[in-house]
Order: sequence, then C-alpha cells, then structure tokens
Amino acid sequence: MANQANGDYIIETRDLTKEFRGFVAVAGVNLKVRRHTIHALIGPNGAGKTTCFNLLTKFLAPSSGQIFYNKRDITHERSAAIARRGMVRSFQISAVFGHLSVLENVRVALQRVQGTSFHFWRSGRSLETLNDRAMDLIEAVGIAEYRHIPAGELSYGRKRALEIATTLALEPEMLLLDEPMAGMGAEDVKRTSDLIRRVATKRTVLMVEHNLSVVADLSDTITVLKLGRVLAEGPYREISANLEVIDAYMGAGHG
Repeated sequence: MANQANGDYIIETRDLTKEFRGFVAVAGVNLKVRRHTIHALIGPNGAGKTTCFNLLTKFLAPSSGQIFYNKRDITHERSAAIARRGMVRSFQISAVFGHLSVLENVRVALQRVQGTSFHFWRSGRSLETLNDRAMDLIEAVGIAEYRHIPAGELSYGRKRALEIATTLALEPEMLLLDEPMAGMGAEDVKRTSDLIRRVATKRTVLMVEHNLSVVADLSDTITVLKLGRVLAEGPYREISANLEVIDAYMGAGHG
C-alpha cells in the first residue's frame, strides 16, 4: 500500500483499530476529514469516540491501521511531533494559569512557540513585544475586556475561550476539540459555538461533542460511531433521518 492518502482531506485513517486485552474499542475505522470544514464525531456511550480521538492525537498507539495527515503517514509519530505539524488538541495541550491574567496566559503560550517558555527570569518588559500578537488572539476569541483579569476568575465558558486563544498561539492548521461544550450553560454554549465557527474559517476542526443541537448547528459532516465502527456519515439532515442512528441513540443514549 502506498504511503499517500488521496483527495482533499487533511486527515484520513485506514482500517484504524485499537484493541485492549481482547476488547476492540475501535474496529477498522476509515475516517476522512475534508480540509477547512467542521467535522463532528458522535455516538452513544461506548461507541469509541474518545479512543478514536486519542489515536488521532497520538495519546494512544493503534493496534493496526494507518493515520495520514496532509498525505503523510503519521501512524508512528509522537504527539509532540503531530503538534509541530499543525494538528493540535485543544483543552489538553493548552494550560491556563489561574493566578496569571488573560493577557499573561496568552503571552506564555506565545513564548512556547518562540522556544522561550522556560525563561521566566526574563523581565516583564522583554515580554511586552508579544503583547500585540497576544491581544490579537484575545480579541479573536472575544475576551479582550477581560485581558487584565486573573484567569481563575473567568466564567467556565470564557476560560474555554482563553484555552482556545492559547491553542491558537501555536498557529494550528487543524484543531481537535474534545467535548468543547461540556459543563456549559446555554449562554456559554452559544458564545463558544460562535467562537468555533469563527476559528474554523481558516482552519479544519474535528470535534467530539455530545450536544446534538451544537453538532447540528456547526458541523459540515458528522461521523457516527457505534461499538467502535462507523455506523453512518454525512450532513446532519441525513444523519438525523437515518433509522440505524436513531435506533442507536434510542437504545443506548448519547450521553
């Protein structure tokens, strides 16, 4: 088999499989995520969504199968190498320091990109050169008015926006969002949905999300997993009318 993926897909898997001591969590998944789209991965409990996500972001090694990113076989690369290639998993690689202000948090993230993340002995003045870029990122995620507020005092939704800002500091080509709306109230869900839509104008987004109204609103393509296999794939209007999908959710719940 050639080590090249085909088509205008930023990420593609071929027969991706993960087995844990006889239990097959992901079974021969062939996933294709088209460039510059929002792609959702959904399914009932135990469907294999999180395992699949962990395989893509190299937190787990596959038992068999291949993963391609920008037509390159990355099956055996480490998570740090994947991040350097531009595929970043938000809410894990980003760190929010509660005692630092919003602006200071984003500056720390920008230091990582410049390779100076451990130079905390440097004067504050030397970091001011990063302020313009940091403010651009803070404004992009809609929290500019909170720039001098300690991150620990932000609401849950705005803290998630800050986490996205610190992730964007890494200049990712592809964002993987693991349940971005988890624990949010309606107002924060709407704000975060709007943010994801803005972020996706120049990037590809793959997300695992339980909130089906969010999935319906944001996603260009939805892949439904059940028992580690792809049950269905397509736009929401097709997925929502698929009797197998309806049965899977009615039978197992989507929590």
